[in-house]
Amino acid sequence: MKNSVSVLLIAGIVILVNVLSKQLFFRWDLTEGKQYTLSNATKDILRNLESPVTVKAYFSRDLPANIDKTRRDFQDMLIEYANLSRGYVDYEFVNPNEDPAVEQEAMQNGISPVMINVREKDQSKQQKAYLGAIIKMGEQQEVIPFMQPGGAMEYSLTTSIKKLSVLDKPSIALIQGHGEAGLQELSQAAQQLSILYNVEPVDLNTVPTIEPRFRTAALVRPMDTLRADALVKLDEFLGRGGHLFLAFDRVQGDLSNAQGSAMDIGLAAWLADKGIVVDDSFVTDASCGSVTVQQRSGFLTFNNQVSFPYLPLVNQFSEHPITEGLEQVILEFASPVSFLGDSTLHFTPLVSSSEKSGTVKAPTYFDIQKQWTDADFPQQHVAMGAIIEGSFGQVPGKMIVVTDGNFPVSGQRGQNPDNVSLMVNSIDWLSDDTGLIELRTKGVTSRPIDDLEDGKRSFLKYLNFLLPIALILIYGFFRSQKSKNVRLRRMQESWV
Repeated sequence: MKNSVSVLLIAGIVILVNVLSKQLFFRWDLTEGKQYTLSNATKDILRNLESPVTVKAYFSRDLPANIDKTRRDFQDMLIEYANLSRGYVDYEFVNPNEDPAVEQEAMQNGISPVMINVREKDQSKQQKAYLGAIIKMGEQQEVIPFMQPGGAMEYSLTTSIKKLSVLDKPSIALIQGHGEAGLQELSQAAQQLSILYNVEPVDLNTVPTIEPRFRTAALVRPMDTLRADALVKLDEFLGRGGHLFLAFDRVQGDLSNAQGSAMDIGLAAWLADKGIVVDDSFVTDASCGSVTVQQRSGFLTFNNQVSFPYLPLVNQFSEHPITEGLEQVILEFASPVSFLGDSTLHFTPLVSSSEKSGTVKAPTYFDIQKQWTDADFPQQHVAMGAIIEGSFGQVPGKMIVVTDGNFPVSGQRGQNPDNVSLMVNSIDWLSDDTGLIELRTKGVTSRPIDDLEDGKRSFLKYLNFLLPIALILIYGFFRSQKSKNVRLRRMQESWV
């Protein structure tokens, strides 16, 4: 009877815990970047849903452990989404590999398989794997064609739901008329911005003013001189509290003839009137990208990658929502930016060079074969991008200046994902819609052990090897002591 009551009691506790777990989902997140903790932006979007959202996840099963983990993580995330949305988010998982009809349905919806290598019975073979999802709200739908293992999963899902639920997108003005990069050249950035904004080209030469409905404007890589009337329109926009993202070149480099020269399109003087100084110099950095150089050896010609300090590689950022989660931004022929203005404006460096950097005045000759030494990098943390906030007129405004106009341009260094994220994050922040910034770069960061310092790498190797052994020995010691104490008690006359 007593055993039956115990069994019933345990069964009741298990059932109660399962019921409560659906209402009180909890996970202890010990990862550095809180990869498994939903952001406040996601929570706000889910709690404010007014229409049901259905997620149909097309995920293959029996995949290698590192890929199958993506399915488990996505499923855990959907459980949290469903709980936080008070039932407005519903989901189901299907395996396209088991049913040709489901496979055809997935491909018709834009979810294509990827081929992965799988080992089975000591043989390697290729298998089709589906890792995508369809998000539906009413008659509208968004597609996540491929869930990159270790990628920004929460960003993909939350922005898809946000895009379906938003009714009135704010507009961003993309300034044109002076050879600026257009929507096609900024395709990656425009695609990400289109989730939350309408990005509209605005020819500054043909409009009387930048309309008040635009809270933020972007001016990216102008090539021609901006006339005085265009600069006045920018002043009027900032003066009424507008926010401006400006990426332009003060210097330019031509690798075909190894020449670097200054470039003046009127923006340097316009910024200088506000106390923002962009020098006609090249920032050089020991942490840099590389260029391809053709070299000859006898009758053979081969390509060789040579480090080129005029391509600063930024991997240390100021603590700011714009740069949160960025790993690496590469700039091309950037210039130093500094502030000499008064207290009406506040200057915050955003993108800076490493501890070993310098500047070279334009014009200059690029010696590709030069052997650079520490003496060539006497400076550190030279600002190449900055935030300027304060009074540009009657209403406080904001401006972000980056001294490389090409950094977000597709096909240039802008093909680097973090280059695009830097621009998109900047516009998000300027537009006062900062909630999703932290999600765009939130993923499982790759940190190969070979990139660590020798001392830290050795410490981690020995820790991984010795810690399990030490835990087993400690457990064995306490187990031995416990058994010894039991034997001693049994040897006493009072033991029964």
